[in-house]
Parts: sequence; structure tokens; C-alpha cells
Amino acid sequence: DADKIFTNGKFYTVDTNQPWVEAVAIKDGKYLYVGNTEKALSYRGNNTQLIDLANKMAMPGINDAHLHPTKGGIRKLYSCNFSFSATPDEIAETIAKCVKQNPDALWIRGGQWTSDFFNKFKFDSPRKFLDKVSGDKAVFLQDDATHNAWVNSKALELNGITKDTPDPAGGTYVRDPETGEPNGILLEHASQSMFTALPEWSKEHYRKGTLEAIRIANQFGVTGMKNANARELTLATYKELDESGNFNIHMATSITTNYGKRVKLLNYDEIDRLRNTYKSENVHTNSVKIFMDGVPTASRTAAMLAPYTLAEPGDEPTTGMLHLEPELLTKDLIELDKRGYAVKIHVAGDRSVRVVLDAIAAARKANGNSGMRHELAHAGYIHQDDLNRFTELQAVVDLSPYIWHPSPIMDSVVSAVGSPRGEQYWPIRTLVELDAPMLAGSDWPAAVPTMDPWIGIEAMVSRADPLERFPGTFWSEQAISLAQALKIYTSNGAEALGLGDVTGSIEVGKSADFIVLNQNLFDKPITAISDTKVKMTLFKGDVVYQQK
Repeated sequence: DADKIFTNGKFYTVDTNQPWVEAVAIKDGKYLYVGNTEKALSYRGNNTQLIDLANKMAMPGINDAHLHPTKGGIRKLYSCNFSFSATPDEIAETIAKCVKQNPDALWIRGGQWTSDFFNKFKFDSPRKFLDKVSGDKAVFLQDDATHNAWVNSKALELNGITKDTPDPAGGTYVRDPETGEPNGILLEHASQSMFTALPEWSKEHYRKGTLEAIRIANQFGVTGMKNANARELTLATYKELDESGNFNIHMATSITTNYGKRVKLLNYDEIDRLRNTYKSENVHTNSVKIFMDGVPTASRTAAMLAPYTLAEPGDEPTTGMLHLEPELLTKDLIELDKRGYAVKIHVAGDRSVRVVLDAIAAARKANGNSGMRHELAHAGYIHQDDLNRFTELQAVVDLSPYIWHPSPIMDSVVSAVGSPRGEQYWPIRTLVELDAPMLAGSDWPAAVPTMDPWIGIEAMVSRADPLERFPGTFWSEQAISLAQALKIYTSNGAEALGLGDVTGSIEVGKSADFIVLNQNLFDKPITAISDTKVKMTLFKGDVVYQQK
């Protein structure tokens, strides 16, 4: 007997053997039957719950395979937030309000200012601008990429940063050209080192932030997530919540490693300890995060094969930076691959993409085909000579479709990289045609204000702004079909979580993770995809969200 039977639906299964069915039967959280209503009803028993979907579309739950859920939940609940489009006056007003509302706080942290903010708005001193509204508080504001920060004098003072402080390896304290004093802008490792020195959020903050992220995810139809950079306290929070029965999500975790310049091999035994200590039924710890470069925005810190445009006349040309020497990365990757880790590597520039593909090739040669699917996160710029290598090496392209359209962050990227190379960003259609492995992620709360997957799905197909804020399209020749986009967000995402045999499609024996929608996606113009609302979300056969 089934526990639940859903009938009279339009189930898009993402299973090529039967793409559409009208009914499913569920037992013990798994699909017992997938097919027609008559056969599904044969599994009805005295205690079976029968649900009529009234001809609504259903599909597998979404797998967001690159985001920072706990960080996003904490930021939403506790940080001082403003929109990417905020003006200096709006930011000043927001900071002053947060200072007033938090009289006992030492730090005010939040964001996010857009990458081109200081090109668009000129300041005599960004640091002094914040000083005027921050009182006795230290202020730390991240940019939209979360790689760079804007701070006030108090923040610099608490961290002992003066005009005589040398730049950290892999980072820059931007300075006043006349006095040499730090002007409040911290790039790359300068920002990350201060971020790690901030007072740690409490265990309760982590718990509530995680629960808030899962609540938001279920509301959008997300049933699987991959935390792209999980610290130990995050891992501990996930295991505790899972074992207490408060974890309505499949969660894969990329165990964090040091950000910025590193000259020593990773501590593999410590990574093994974290994996073995914190894995649980719904928490999957077989992934590691490595950072190879920065971002190709106005900061010009992603590692590129050709020089960026000059930020100012007379500047020295730059191709960005590699955080790790290729030889060190290769040694790390070979050992992690041998130990059974899928490594997610931040690579935003075409030079770092090539270096990582070389390292994966070395791992394949050393270990054979381990089955580990190593992911190149944000690999938007790929040299023509390297496109085929993703398929050959089974290296996974980690896509960020939420920004594949005209927007301030893309304006910043194109301006820094230069034309025509700048516009040749995210060759997704070419990669689909090459049958390259791929996944999609929101990267929330970095770069985007929401993890809403329907925005990303529409942008994949249209290459236009789904919210119609910015006109035009971005490299529309690389648009893909709706069916291709849904596969990337469902079954491909499940593979990225290491759960391809467990979830990601509606098939007998798989976990009953599916969502019911307010519209049939295939009956609507592509511009309506971002308007999609989830009526119901099921995780392991249980309803974890229902629209009121």
C-alpha cells in the first residue's frame, strides 16, 4: 500500500524513458510507482492519502548546487543590508539606522555594494564617508561578489591596519594616493582576512540562519543544496539539525580551505576528520572547496590569459592573480581525488580554468578515473582550446545563470575584461552541445539578492534580465532550451550533490522530492518563467512547504 498517491497531474519527470506521467505513488519517502492514474490507484490502501493535483504541473525538486545557505540566512536575519543598486545616500541612511538599532554592538556588518560602485560614485575617502555615520561602531560591508570589502576607520583600527601595514599576499589595502593611508577599500585577501577576524556568530545564529535558509529554499522548490564553502561550525549545525529531525533538504558540503595565497599542502587528515565527524543521513560531506583566483570585475583579480583594460591611464597592465601555484594545486587535487573528494574550485578567469583542467588531467593520469566530479565554479571565461577538455576529463562546469544578462555587475566585468572578449561570457550552448557535465547554482547571497531558481532558469533560456530592469540580452547565441535548463537544475544538480541515484528525477525507487507549480512552464512564454510560484514542495514524500 502507498502512503500517498498523487493523481491528475502533469508530472515532468526528467526521465527520458517517460518524460511525462499523470500520477505517482509514494511509500516510505520513495516513488513506488510512476505512470498513469489507473495503475497508481491499484496501490491504494485503507490509510493511503489521495491527492488530486487538478491538472497542475509537477517536476523534480530543484538542486541549487552552489550557494552559501547559512551565510545567506544569517545575513537576512541579522545583518545590515541594502540593495545592489543603493546610492551613497541610501547606504549612509541604512548604516545610520543600523547603528541606532544596535547600540551595544561593536561591529555593523552587511552589504552589498555593486562592483562598479566606486567607479560610478567618486569619494574623497570611502573610509571617512562611513566614519560620518558609524559613530563608535566598526563597519564591514561586502561587495556583490563578496570578495571585497568597504570598512571605516574603527574597523581598520581594531585590526591594526595603518599606512605602514604591508598588503597581504593575494590582497590589497587600497590607499589614498597622497597620504598612503588605507582608504577603506579592501580587495581579495585583505577583505577575507578581516572577515575571518570578525567576531564569530553564535551557535544560535547559525541554527536560526540555517533554518531560515531551508525555509526559503523549500518555498522556491529547492530540495537539494550544496554549500560551496562550509566551515566546521556550519557542518556541526547541519548534523545537529539533521539528527533532531529539522532538516528538510539534501545538503552537500564543500569543506572550506584557506582563502588567498597558500604555499603548503592542505591538511588532508584534518579534512578527513571533518568529513567523518559531520556526515549524517541528509548531510553529505564528500566535497572540498579551493579558491584559485578572484573576480573579473573592476577589482581585476580573476586570473586571465590576456591583460585587463587599464583602470586608470598609466596603470600597469595586469592579468589578475592565481592564489595557488599550479604545482601545489595539482598535488592537492591528486590526493583529494584519491581520498574520494569532489573538489569545487573557484575559477573565474580563463587562465585559472586552464590551470585547473591541467590539474584534473594530472589526477586522472595518477589515479585513473576515480569517478570524482571536480567542479570549476564560475568558469565563465573559457579559452576556445579548453572547451572540449570538460567533456574529455568529465570536469563539471559550475554555472551562474542569475547574472547572464545586462546588469551593473556584467557592465563591470565587460569594462574590466574589454571587448570583444568581455561579451563572450558563459558559452553554455557550446558546452551543452559538447555534452560537458554541468550544474547550476545561485551563489546566494553573493552576487544575487535571492536564491529564486526561476530567475536563473529564465536567464539561461533568454539571456535577458528576467526582472526587466535592464534592457537587451547578453550573448544570446549561447541561450539553451527550457528542457536543457531544467535538466541542469534537477538531475545534473543531483549528480553534483553526489546523489544522482537518489534524487533529481521522478523514477521508481528514488526519493520522492518533487514540486507542484502554479503554471505549466512549457505552455508559457519564456518571459513568464521567473513568475513561477511553487504551490507545494515535497521532500522524501513529506510536504515541507504549501502555499497558503
